[in-house]
Amino acid sequence: MTSASIILALVTLQRLGELVLSRHNTSRLLERGAIEVGAGHYPLLVVLHAAWLITLWTFGWDQQVNWPALAAFALLQCLRLWVLASLGSRWTTRIIVLPGAPLVTAGPYRYLSHPNYVIVAGEIALLPLALNLPWPALLFSVLNGIALAVRIRAEIRALAACSVTP
Repeated sequence: MTSASIILALVTLQRLGELVLSRHNTSRLLERGAIEVGAGHYPLLVVLHAAWLITLWTFGWDQQVNWPALAAFALLQCLRLWVLASLGSRWTTRIIVLPGAPLVTAGPYRYLSHPNYVIVAGEIALLPLALNLPWPALLFSVLNGIALAVRIRAEIRALAACSVTP
């Protein structure tokens, strides 16, 4: 096994674990009366992220690792954990809002409205760069930017309509 394939295996396992956590949290939120918004674009996000990982596996599994880029990616993983901890049971990969619930303003949400999206944008660029794949970094960054433009607009509308400020 190469260093790159070990890194890709760990990231793949992380993403699969997050999908399990998201499904669990989504079920619990829906049981509490939450509603999903923007479900129509969700499959496109799934395809985008799956294509990103498949591309990295296809072209990056045997690449030399750019350790500074990997270190930056690892820092983003720490920030990702901060987001997960801050949102707790409200974290999902979907846009799920709980009507009347206050917006989360703890952790990184004190500083940014959408820290998870900033982190994901960084990850989508940095992991390919850590595997010396600049073209996939550029391609998926552009595609992710387009997807996030749609998603963030939907999320802002949903949160404004369903939440109360603390």
